[in-house]
Amino acid sequence: MKRTVIKGTGRYVPPRVVTNHDLTQWMDTSDEWIRQRTGIEQRHWIPEEGGVGSSDLALEATKIALERAGWTPKDIDLIIFATLSPDIFFPGPGCLLQHKLGLNSTPALDIRQQCTGFLYGLTTADAYIRSGLTNKILLACAEVHSTGIDISTRGRDVAVLFGDGAGVVCLEGIETDKDVGVLASALHANGEFAESLMIEVGASRLNPRISEELIKEGRHWPVMDGKTIFKEAVRSLPNVSQEVLQKSGLSLEDIDLFIPHQANLRINQFFQQSMKLPEEKVFHNIQRYGNTTAASIPIALDEALEMNIIGDGSAVIFLGLGAGLTWGAVLARLVG
Repeated sequence: MKRTVIKGTGRYVPPRVVTNHDLTQWMDTSDEWIRQRTGIEQRHWIPEEGGVGSSDLALEATKIALERAGWTPKDIDLIIFATLSPDIFFPGPGCLLQHKLGLNSTPALDIRQQCTGFLYGLTTADAYIRSGLTNKILLACAEVHSTGIDISTRGRDVAVLFGDGAGVVCLEGIETDKDVGVLASALHANGEFAESLMIEVGASRLNPRISEELIKEGRHWPVMDGKTIFKEAVRSLPNVSQEVLQKSGLSLEDIDLFIPHQANLRINQFFQQSMKLPEEKVFHNIQRYGNTTAASIPIALDEALEMNIIGDGSAVIFLGLGAGLTWGAVLARLVG
């Protein structure tokens, strides 16, 4: 049977660290206020002068992942790039990353599933590999949020959450009768809540798409109905985790680690409590990186592997919810 396994991982965050205390120079907030509501202590942002896009961050993470997988860029059959913050409005960053890797014909697929980008990307890659269309896929997830948030008191509820970073995984198909690699996945969406977390300016439904009036109204900044997002997350994440367990035939006790999207520490703690999991079975790193959206799960995976929390034979569930709304979970067993 064809299985999709993770052959290599890599992460990269820009060196500039922005602490909660640093944010107080731009907005009326405090370290205590941010920690109590989100669990975040710091985040990484690109240099203030800009000039760094999501494909640049992804390139650095890709170099690490390729080396660990034992691949060269020419081994890649397909690039899947998940981001909500492309370098330019179009084309997407998949082609930009492909060019930076020295490739000139490798197909690149961009997906925009925001916080569930890794989950949708991993499931898509698994389908490509199982179908026989490809065998080696680079799944890149990267975000540059810092240049697109309202760093003022008006925008603090959103601005304090986000960081920049990239996480990349190399996925390969192998023939095996063992239960390894991607074992089960479940993806969902509900557009009823699309405007609960969105950016409007630049949209095709606006004519003109951008104007001084729209900018004056602040409609070029992300907006979020935090209460709705929190409510939907704590309801959906336990359910979708149970769904992939049922599909895989595994039990809760069989899972070595849950790696949730790092949106809010309180959401992840609520998930842990509702699932009656010990603290050590749910991985958190939002304290150091903030919410890196599509990149958050692969960054966390790479850290968990580096810390030897998981390894060969570990069963892991990746899960998350984000704008769309979209949510999902993927259960995978790692191989060395």
